[in-house]
Amino acid sequence: MPFDGRLLSGVTVLSAVIEAGTIARAADALGLTASAVSRAISRLEARVGVRLLERTTRSLSLTDEGRRFYERVGPHLAGIEEAATEASGSAGIVRGRLRVNVDPFFSRIVLSSHIRMFLVQHPQVSLELLMRDAIGDIGAGGFDLALRFGEPPQGSLVARKLVETRVLTVASPAYIAEHGRPRHPSEVPDHDCIGFYDAANQRPFDWEFRKGREVLPVKVSARVLVSDVGAMLSACEAGAGIAQILQLGSSHLVQSGALINLFPEWSGEMFPLYALFPSRQHQPAKVRSFIDFCLGVIARENA
Repeated sequence: MPFDGRLLSGVTVLSAVIEAGTIARAADALGLTASAVSRAISRLEARVGVRLLERTTRSLSLTDEGRRFYERVGPHLAGIEEAATEASGSAGIVRGRLRVNVDPFFSRIVLSSHIRMFLVQHPQVSLELLMRDAIGDIGAGGFDLALRFGEPPQGSLVARKLVETRVLTVASPAYIAEHGRPRHPSEVPDHDCIGFYDAANQRPFDWEFRKGREVLPVKVSARVLVSDVGAMLSACEAGAGIAQILQLGSSHLVQSGALINLFPEWSGEMFPLYALFPSRQHQPAKVRSFIDFCLGVIARENA
């Protein structure tokens, strides 16, 4: 039998009448007229097929059938109220399971080393970071939000930009010592390159260089093609070739000299990171807190 919302409404009115003791007081508590309360009780009695209340000009009491009926449904009303209270509390209390569809680069290179801090700050949260190559349907996948690089897809998702990070073209000192340093981006195709495979679009990422308003696309033939950013960084550090990396999460490698930024003046290409979620309204506290946490992590990485 399909759920009948009118039945639940009638039971709610019945409960108010029992608690108030009179139809008039129940009407005041519910913000209804006394006649509207009486009609609701009559509709409920018609729905269940028995008289639930004995009404006289001076008194009101449950019939035997009404008492048995209310003894069965009363605990369920309390459970509904308790569930509503608990759900409304999630808007202000950081707790529960948080499922995040997370970009593999951001998860591995930036986020993973900071996760313990989030768990310590929010002991009532269990966190699931699931790396996916594509966003998919966040709601159908059971995700609370997604963290993705690149422009957000068109559709109903709410997108909040967390940061824009530069694309750097780098090589290790060992590679430069063996192969020389290219003087201009146009010379990059003459070198060994490490390409990164875009699994979402099933092809390698294109290379381009930007200086101010000048954009220079460069077609490279990658000698090494990887789909894991950790493998790309390790191969580049080991001297396997030139790579394009995101400054976010990798700047320490340039600062330490493990990798050399080959074209600082051509590092104008920016790559955005977005938080994506189904709705801006009634956002749980766990989602808001996680986004704030990510912003803090990004600020520390960029410091």
